[in-house]
Amino acid sequence: MADERHPTGNTAILEAEHDTHHDPLTEEPEAHPIGTGVGAAGGGTIGAVVGGAVGGPAGAMIGAAVGGVTGAFAGMGIAESINPTEEDAFWRESHPTRPYAKGRPYEDLRPAYQYGWESRCRFGDCHWDDVESDLQRGWDKAKGEARLGWNEARHAARDAWDRVDQRLRNAGKP
Repeated sequence: MADERHPTGNTAILEAEHDTHHDPLTEEPEAHPIGTGVGAAGGGTIGAVVGGAVGGPAGAMIGAAVGGVTGAFAGMGIAESINPTEEDAFWRESHPTRPYAKGRPYEDLRPAYQYGWESRCRFGDCHWDDVESDLQRGWDKAKGEARLGWNEARHAARDAWDRVDQRLRNAGKP
């Protein structure tokens, strides 16, 4: 593996920057664009429906704005509780003990694990069984260069989803 160094030559700075979850567009630290975006979209939709029912078109617009902001903060909270570096380290160490690993190297299963933990964040409080068909349809795009088909990847993705789901539920988040 190549020795990746920060422009200053310090690998510790590179690791620290990686762990701060910089927004890929704004470079803001501790930003979670997926969680924030998903939360904003869901909250905005709910706010528009409720606001529209109560206050007509003007209420729908106000409800969408308030719901979007509220949802964005909720989505960001979920995303902040998922540390990709921590998840990657956990699965790198744990994957050989999983029955579906069947002697595969971690790099073969890594995209499926990542898809699972990121999807749990993206789908909010949905249950795996409710979104598995969506995940299956999205796998070909999400897997990148991975050679695993969905039937081979689904167990690792589900395992990572369940790990994050359990931690979120224990923390009282959706």
